Amino acid sequence: MSVIAQGYNSFETAKQPEGEIIFLPNPQSVIKLIQSGKLRQHILLVQGGTTTFLSPALTMGAIGVVTLSGAPESHLGILSREFQMPCVMTTHLVDSDSRYVTGGNNDAHFKSVIDRLQGRRVRLDCSGVEYGKIVEVA
Repeated sequence: MSVIAQGYNSFETAKQPEGEIIFLPNPQSVIKLIQSGKLRQHILLVQGGTTTFLSPALTMGAIGVVTLSGAPESHLGILSREFQMPCVMTTHLVDSDSRYVTGGNNDAHFKSVIDRLQGRRVRLDCSGVEYGKIVEVA
């Protein structure tokens, strides 16, 4: 097991959900995942901290979320604490210098993170006060 990415931790928790990362780019992908009955098998990867279309997944029992942008003070950060669901925000790959830039063109950064994480089986480690880790499991 190794840490492949990290980001801001929305809250400190001993919970360490494990699942396959699935990127959810739009409301249709969220509904499709919920209807598949496999929601609790996945860690949800979304664009940012204002991804309100994720709400149905949160209320249906999502186990963990990873965002490409956003801060613990954002809407999704607040909801993750309310639902006590681990959430790593503004994620970056630990073996890359690419980082999210507020107001910048982040398309290449987002693509590199999505390409690396999509389909990987991971565990979220949100035991740290400031940072959460995404650990690849075999």
